Amino acid sequence: FSHVHWCHHWGSDFLYSQHEIRQIARWLGDYELKLLDLHASAGVEKNWGSSLEHERLAGVELVNNRIAMTASLGSDVIVLHVASIPHKELAGPALEAMHKSLDEIAPFAAQQGVRIALENMANDWFEYIDPLLRDYPPSLLGICYDSGHGNLGGRGLDFLQQRRDRLLALHLHDNDGQSDQHKIIFTGTVDWLRLAGILADSSYTKCVSSESCIHNTGLSSQTEFLAQALTAGQRLQHMIDALKM
Repeated sequence: FSHVHWCHHWGSDFLYSQHEIRQIARWLGDYELKLLDLHASAGVEKNWGSSLEHERLAGVELVNNRIAMTASLGSDVIVLHVASIPHKELAGPALEAMHKSLDEIAPFAAQQGVRIALENMANDWFEYIDPLLRDYPPSLLGICYDSGHGNLGGRGLDFLQQRRDRLLALHLHDNDGQSDQHKIIFTGTVDWLRLAGILADSSYTKCVSSESCIHNTGLSSQTEFLAQALTAGQRLQHMIDALKM
């Protein structure tokens, strides 16, 4: 393993201090790892898509906190969920709020050299991601493709194929197509050969990034889990490299 996808506090309002960021940098240095990307938080009460102005502004502060943390740790991409839209009739105000927030975030992101990758969710038709991709350039906004989410509903690869030139980050894991299981690559029903072909022809330039967990694998040993996850990641990287040739 060469890199880490930092995922702690991805669904909270937690703000990292400089003291905590410096400690994380020391840990990465101790284990000779680099930060690949960071899963930022869309927030709970600090919500960048909130129609309540104080919550939206707090959400901007939260996203900027993660942008600064990412830059401090030597990476250039944060992953972000589109702010929660509980009912479709609220989509208009939510998208308007997210546009306003991105307008405010963009100068700081550019200053820090960090881009935002919006992640596809389960049964995602990109109906809320596409309007944002249309309105903001690749220098600010792109996609994080989550293979497990894309396998729920079965249309994820179709959508990725059409947007592969906006791909900035990966959350690679497997499932049976019925639930979000975060299994090791090649242990479920994701079409890995097709996905490897899309990745080989995409704008993504970094290493294979696994978001697998030991749960649902039947393994009890963390060492064995990590060994299998690493082997699977290497196998997929070889497939991608071969398809690029």
